[in-house]
Parts: sequence; structure tokens; C-alpha cells
Amino acid sequence: MDYRLIATCAFGIEKILSNELKELGYEDLKVENGKVEFDGDEMDIAICNIHLRTAERVLIKLGEFKALSFEELFQGTKAINFGELIPISGKMHVVGKSVKSQLHSVPDCQSIVKKAVVESMKKTYDREIFAETGAVYKIEIALLKDIATITVDTSGAGLHRRGYREHSGAAPLKETLAAALVLISGYDGSRPLIDPFCGSGTILIEAAMIARNIAPNADREFVSESWPSFPKDIYPQVRDGARNQVKSLNTSITGYDNDTYVLSTAKMNAKKAGVFNNIFFKHSDFMDLKYTEKNVTIITNPPYGERLGELETIRMLMEKMGRDKAVHEDFDMYVLSAVEGFEKAFGRKSHKNRKLYNGRILTYLYQYFAEKKKED
Repeated sequence: MDYRLIATCAFGIEKILSNELKELGYEDLKVENGKVEFDGDEMDIAICNIHLRTAERVLIKLGEFKALSFEELFQGTKAINFGELIPISGKMHVVGKSVKSQLHSVPDCQSIVKKAVVESMKKTYDREIFAETGAVYKIEIALLKDIATITVDTSGAGLHRRGYREHSGAAPLKETLAAALVLISGYDGSRPLIDPFCGSGTILIEAAMIARNIAPNADREFVSESWPSFPKDIYPQVRDGARNQVKSLNTSITGYDNDTYVLSTAKMNAKKAGVFNNIFFKHSDFMDLKYTEKNVTIITNPPYGERLGELETIRMLMEKMGRDKAVHEDFDMYVLSAVEGFEKAFGRKSHKNRKLYNGRILTYLYQYFAEKKKED
């Protein structure tokens, strides 16, 4: 069956997500804030859930219409043939959000949409009551500037939940954002990679998975697999195909941190992700760290210093990072930071910077290229 699909993502990485979709062979992409729309069938749903590194969810778009009143919301939703997707036993779980819209009470919108979905189901199945004891269909009503979009989630748990990170340090970087940083850097495994503030290892693990062409979500399950109408052979087929595409890696990936407990967590995560043999984890204080490698890519998310009294220490770290870059002109550095005045502390303006959200924290990815890449 053909659907209009939406892959959602964090703000600022829509272009990265659309590039991923293009590499998977999708065309006619519609890129908007926090999402990319495209056409696909059940096979495409499985491919995107298993292969996309920067997407948060894959949704089926069922309808879009203007809704200035609850009556318009009810009628617009009721006009959608939900029975085409949801079986008679399906559990219809409605969630919602509203931004810059007249209908701003999300609980009321959810309640009205649920009633409208049931009315639509009544027409399809010619019955009044639904037990809702079967597979879950999470329906979302999203209102933006009075336009209502009705979707059904195919992913279940967010796609950043790869399954390898049971434990993480304080303020962990989402796997999807870590993958985006690696993809922005263009890292492909052909040169050494270092994260001097590796924490629980997320950047390094995502980088190793990218370099080895390991599909990020081949080892987890998705809610659409439990749908009675979803062909049972599709997900296993896509998983098998993904596992057959895995490559080896010959260059070094190294992570440093000054917290031994966090490093042990990183090692456990790397084992679960299947890339433990590709990453060296080393205990070191950043201020004592000296690089011996050449032509290195550094991708890192150093501490932001949210607590009082930490900022001076953070600035010392930034200054050292700038000195390291001055000594190692052949290094590419990609630093995600929320620290105001980062470039001043670093000692030079970045060649590029990119606004990204780490959860709800506004950050910038400061990009310092090797001398040879300046003219690219």
C-alpha cells in the first residue's frame, strides 16, 4: 500500500536527514521544520526505521486540513478512512500538540480526534463499540498555525533508542544528534577520529557504525511490526539485507575522558553496539592530553558549564582546544557548545557554525577545517 510518509528530526538537521533519504533512493522530498515528507510503502517504512540515523520517528500521514474550530477538527478527522489502516481490534491511542493555533487546548483536541476516529471506524466496520485489545496505533493530531495534520506512528519508541545505551553519563547526547554531527563532518572511516570528551561514547559509537555501514536500528523492534496488516516478512528481510552490508574498519577511533566510571559505561555501550573492537577508550584529563596522530577528525561535545563557578574551567578547556588546533593545522575540529563567547575563548573564528538543539538547549556546532580544506 502506498503512503505519504514523514520522517521527523530535531530542528537544524533536516538537510542531513534529507541527504540520508536521498542516499536510500528517495526522491521528491518535501523538507520542512523538523521533518521531511516523501512517498513510500510498507517496505519503505521498514527501510527507514532500520536505516535512518538522524530521524526521530517515521510517521504515516493520513490527512491535513484547516481547523479553526472543534467542529472543523472533528469533521476533518472523521473524513479520514482509519479502518483502511487500523483493524477492528486496534488500540487507538491519540496524542497531540498545538503551536500558534486557535485550538490550543491539546487535551480537548485529543478527545475530539478520538471521537472522530471512532466515528470513522464505525462506518468501516458497521459496529458501535471497539474493544481496543489489539496492536497499538498511536495517532497524533499536530496543529501548526491552524493546520491540522493527522499521522500514525510506525516506530514506537523514538529512533534514537538504538538499544545499545542502557547507561549514560550526565546530560547525554541523543544518538540521533551524535550521528548528525558525524555526518556533518563527512567522516567515513578513512582517517583517525578522536573525541577528547567522550562521556558514554555516543559520538564514537555512532561514528564507528557509520564507518562500518552498520544500520543503527537493525537490532530493535518497531510498533508497526505488531500490526496485523503489516507483512510479516518485510522487517526480517530488511534486517538481513542491512547485516549483509556491514564493512570492516582499519583506522583508529579514540575516546578520552577523565571519569573512569563513565568510561566503563562507554565500553559497555560499545560492546552492545557491536563496535567495541573499533574504539580505544582512554582515561585522561583534557588539560594533560597531547595528540600524536596526524590528519585527525575531532568531533566532541565538551561540558557546557551550567553550574555556577564552572565557566572559568570551561573557558580554560576552550582555550586549550584552540591551542591544539593552532599546533595541529591538519586537524578538522567539530565542537558542539552552548558556551557564549566560544570562538573568543577558542582564539579564532570558526570556518562555519551551525545552530542545533541538544534537547532543549540551543547549541552551535563550531567547525574548524584543516588548512587544506579551507578553499573547498
